[in-house]
Amino acid sequence: MQDEYDLSHTEGLTLPGFIALESGEGDVPVAIAWTLPDGRVKQTLIQPDEAWLEDEAASLGDYHADELLTMGVSVSDVIRELEADYFGSTLYSANPEQDEAALANIFKVVAGSAFVTIADAGTLYSDPDEWHQQRSEMFNEMGLEPGRAEHDLEALLKLHVRWMDDDMLAD
Repeated sequence: MQDEYDLSHTEGLTLPGFIALESGEGDVPVAIAWTLPDGRVKQTLIQPDEAWLEDEAASLGDYHADELLTMGVSVSDVIRELEADYFGSTLYSANPEQDEAALANIFKVVAGSAFVTIADAGTLYSDPDEWHQQRSEMFNEMGLEPGRAEHDLEALLKLHVRWMDDDMLAD
């Protein structure tokens, strides 16, 4: 459940927690990724809950149920891992409303209440509008696909480091 990006020049720094969820129709979560303070990334596909599979209005996006059931991690394991890393914390997202809705569906499965707060990542920067514009451009520059949890997180991390290097973080 971990990936690493080249963030070697940020050694010794504590990065904010970023989170991204990929979801199908009906806010059905199919993948999740989040950063650790040292820049490492945890990411996984999510095994769909039976209720999600039975809901005719819901979809699994670009994934097939068999793929998620085979390669995904259970909802309870996702919650356990996220809780160990960020209980009571604020995580930053480029799509906070969408990610919050998908995360709420995860918590519903385990009959729990959210133990993290999701905030707009743009609030970390001195010019949120410019940050959102540069984030959109970064997807094209890097050949990333918006909406893919791991791609969203890669863009968030790289853009954060760029803005940090340019001293453009909000006070």
